[in-house]
Amino acid sequence: MGTWQLIAVGLLMLLGLLGVLIPGVPGPPVVWAAVVWWALTEKTGLAWWLLMGATALLLLNQTLKLLLPGRRMRESGVPWRTLYIGGGACVVGFFVVPVLGAPLGFVAGVYGAERARLGGHGAAWASTRTAMRAIGIGVLIELFACLLVLGAWIGAVVAG
Repeated sequence: MGTWQLIAVGLLMLLGLLGVLIPGVPGPPVVWAAVVWWALTEKTGLAWWLLMGATALLLLNQTLKLLLPGRRMRESGVPWRTLYIGGGACVVGFFVVPVLGAPLGFVAGVYGAERARLGGHGAAWASTRTAMRAIGIGVLIELFACLLVLGAWIGAVVAG
């Protein structure tokens, strides 16, 4: 694999890392696609092992990302309907205020739904903070998995 291709794969992985932090951009699939591109070009045993490891890790990541925040949300009593409203407000916010409107829309949507459900500012804000922590845990899990794949890829490129 040439230098320019390696740089392109690395930039694609960095785009995937940014995708973890930017709502609406699929971070782990982009990182995985970069590893697939590299493995199909390299065609070495190390490349195939890294592809298998990255695939397993990113699948485990998706499972943990769905299970852990959901459990925390159920324990705190925040209903799924609130998250759906927050997700809708996230999409609207993304188009009203490009990129920055997505997280603002999510917070506003969750707060509005919880304010309507609970009736007061204090309880609604506490519930919104709980929802934000749960979502944040999912983002951190996803970011850590993508960073592990990126680190393994860098190690494989240096070793190869």
